[in-house]
This record gives sequence, C-alpha cells and structure tokens, in this order.
Amino acid sequence: MSRSRPDACPMPDRILVIKLGALGDFLLALGPMQAIRRHHAGAKITLLTRPAYHALAAASGLFDAIHLDPTPRLNPFAWLALRRWLLGTGFRRVYDLQTSDRTAGYFRLFWPGPWPEWSGKVAGCSHRHLYAEPNTLHTVDRQRAQLALAGIEDVPLADLGFLDAPVEHLVPNGRLALLIPGASATRPVKRWPAERYGALAQRLAAEGLTPLVIGGPDAAAAAAVITRIEPSAVDLIGRTDHGQLAALTRRATMAIGNDTGPTHLAALAGCPTLALFSADSDPERTAPRGPSVALLQRDDLADLTVDTVMEALPHSD
Repeated sequence: MSRSRPDACPMPDRILVIKLGALGDFLLALGPMQAIRRHHAGAKITLLTRPAYHALAAASGLFDAIHLDPTPRLNPFAWLALRRWLLGTGFRRVYDLQTSDRTAGYFRLFWPGPWPEWSGKVAGCSHRHLYAEPNTLHTVDRQRAQLALAGIEDVPLADLGFLDAPVEHLVPNGRLALLIPGASATRPVKRWPAERYGALAQRLAAEGLTPLVIGGPDAAAAAAVITRIEPSAVDLIGRTDHGQLAALTRRATMAIGNDTGPTHLAALAGCPTLALFSADSDPERTAPRGPSVALLQRDDLADLTVDTVMEALPHSD
C-alpha cells in the first residue's frame, strides 16, 4: 500500500458556501462569507450561487471556484447532475447561507450518507441553527448566530472595499444625491411612487444637489418620470455595474431608495441612506445595514409624503 511522504503537503479542506440571492440578501451575506474565508484561510472554498451574482462573487476574491446553481425545481435530470457534483467534489463542510426549503433539499441529496458537516437549519445537519418561525431576526443577526454554532464568532458587516470602478465619465462635479426607485418587478407595492421621487428630485436640486437615478432596467419607467419632472436629474439606470454603484455611493451626499439591492449596497458602502418600506417587507428582518441608515415605513408607500422624506433625509459630514 502506498504512503504519502512525511513532508507531503496535505490536501486543503474543501468548503462549500451556498447563497443564491437576491442582491440585497447576497450583499448582507458578504460579511459572513468574509468571516468564513478568514476562518478557513487555507481551505479551497467554492460558492454555489446564481449567474446574476457571479461577477460580484468573483470580484470579492473570497472563492477559489464559483459554481452556478442549476435551479433544478421539477427537473429530475438537473437534480441528478447537482447530486453528482455535490458527491464528487468532496466537501468537508457546507455553509448554507440561503437556508431555504430548496437548499434543504440539497442537503438531502447526500442520502444515504455520509454527509459533510453542514451549517444551516435543515433537520439532521451537524451544525443546526434552530429559531422560532416566523423568524423575527434580522438576516445579519441570524447568520451571525448560525456561524457562531459552527465556531465562527467574529462576523462584522461586509467590507465592500473590493468594489470600485471609474465613474467620472458618468456624473457631474458637485454634490450628488442617489435616488433608487426600483424594486422587484413582482412586488410593485415596495415602490414609492415615481412622481414622489420626481418631486423629491426637484427639492434636492433646489438645494444644490444633482439627483442621480440608479438601479436596474426594471426602474427605467420610474427614471423617465423623475427626469421629466426634474430635468437636471441624471438617468443612470442600467448604465452601472456593482463596482460603479459602489463608487457612486462613496461620492454621494445621501441615498434614498426602496427596499431593493442597490439601497443595501449604498448603506453597506457607507453612504448615508434613507430606506423606504411598505407593509410588504419587514425592516426588522431585512433593513439595510451600514454606518448611517435611517428608515421610513408606511403600510402603503403612496401615503408617504415628500415633506416627510425631506425631514428624514440623512446627510454626510
């Protein structure tokens, strides 16, 4: 039987991190991901995620490999392919930061065993984080408690210093205010009316700020309304990647946005941020986190006035 030489280097541990999205959730999970990397400094760490977050994950420098989730759903061949990959990669430990019914199904793919060490909430896993349902913990606090059970005690907020890109060609000189009027297309009640954002842009422009409208293509119609009401507003919808968004937040005096991914990015990057919530989401669980975050909530965001938003605006020093 062959034996390794005494001076042979041992194979590194193989660690899997699962985080599928959405963008705000992924950004909040970057702090735990950074803590996992520090804890497993010599390990080979793979991320299982969605295609939308591949570039962001790659820019973080945290992962040795990124595997795209096959979204198996009702496709038995996709489930079988995922099972072959999971069993064949030899993961020693899995950190399930998604903790959904779907990723609980990924744990069951290891049947009949042996299972890797698994940090998550699924019954039968080695490092199970139990909490009452409905869950009232903020995502950040829940993941901190989850990782503490797996031996990772120091889990600060995400450091987005790795995100940067040139933006001088996109914005004018002077004081900038970011407006983030988008949100999930399937949840329109999370959006403050575009006309109110337009009126807010007028008020900000009168105070000497240039409003920048940022976000994904789903906010294009709102941006058109805002720039019609306040022509000095700059429409950057769909024109910025994550690095450029982070760079803009560092230059801005403030950010005002709905409960959506770019609002989380602004807050984590350190921009003074005002987040607007309807009854459709719970800020106790999902509010942006950062050094300077304020919140306003109305059951129906149509009831939130521009005067109220102006009174609550955050400002950088």
